[in-house]
Amino acid sequence: MTTEKTFPPHGRLMTKLTALGPYLRQPLSSEGHFFFDCLSSCVSAKKAPEEREFWGWWFIMEANNEGFEYHYGFGRYDGAGEWVKDPVPAKHEKAVQQTLEDFYPKLEGLLQDEFELTLSPSKVLKEPELGSVA
Repeated sequence: MTTEKTFPPHGRLMTKLTALGPYLRQPLSSEGHFFFDCLSSCVSAKKAPEEREFWGWWFIMEANNEGFEYHYGFGRYDGAGEWVKDPVPAKHEKAVQQTLEDFYPKLEGLLQDEFELTLSPSKVLKEPELGSVA
């Protein structure tokens, strides 16, 4: 028999997740669903700032009985402000991967240390599990 975890109030969780850095997109998050992303590397700095596109990642975390499960993807944040799943060019890959590898342990630690909640891969995860030993 499994017992459901007690979740902190949504507002408190949002405050703690926001404190992790510039990753949480509050307008795209809701009760039990959190959207994070990172614009890691500029596609072309020659464009005007408002027209620039970026290589990066997005990360979606959803509540389950034990805590949260996640899935993520890599791609291009286009000029319209949308994520497009595109292969990240080799020259940008390291920067993009590093920002995700820096973010994940902070998120996992926060959930575990502050709230005693787990963070596990979702069944829809197509990318490698994060935090696992390679």
